[in-house]
Amino acid sequence: MTFQSEFVTISLDELSACSAARKAEGIRYVQTLAVNTEAGVDLVYTFMKDSMIENLKIVAVGKDDVVPSITGDFLAAFVWENEIHDLFGINFEGIAIDFAGTFYDLAMKEPMTVISPAQLAAREKAAKIAAAKAAKEKAAAKDAAPQDNADAELEAKLAGMDPEKAAKVRAAMEAKAKKEAAKAAAEKEGE
Repeated sequence: MTFQSEFVTISLDELSACSAARKAEGIRYVQTLAVNTEAGVDLVYTFMKDSMIENLKIVAVGKDDVVPSITGDFLAAFVWENEIHDLFGINFEGIAIDFAGTFYDLAMKEPMTVISPAQLAAREKAAKIAAAKAAKEKAAAKDAAPQDNADAELEAKLAGMDPEKAAKVRAAMEAKAKKEAAKAAAEKEGE
């Protein structure tokens, strides 16, 4: 048997009507999947009849959004709705069997909304690249003295570095500048 699958994006307001329509057509509920994204949490409701798998996708559900429960049509959805509530912090309204945040005994609240170390590294790298690009553009647009251009180029390089290393370099440069200023002041007094 060959299965066919389709994804249809719907709005949060359409969920209840879509669920009721699938129940009326004798379509079976399979699961609800939650995916953490930059814009919020995407919910994918999967239904199946014969060899057709239909996925209804709701994008960018936020912390303040209220998702209507589909447990009135498909009681088995209470498992997924309680799980998504506990792991992602999504608010479901009207769950037939509501564990009220105690479905899982968790060490931290909403653990799946925490970004992974790889995501954090990717975000930091993107921020460094953007800062370096902005500094280079600023230096290119600036029609200033050679020293100012050198400072801008140095800032562009520092923007692309690891933040801790860049802070150490800046601190060393400031200390050197203070030392040179103190030396110049001492020489001036000695004259």
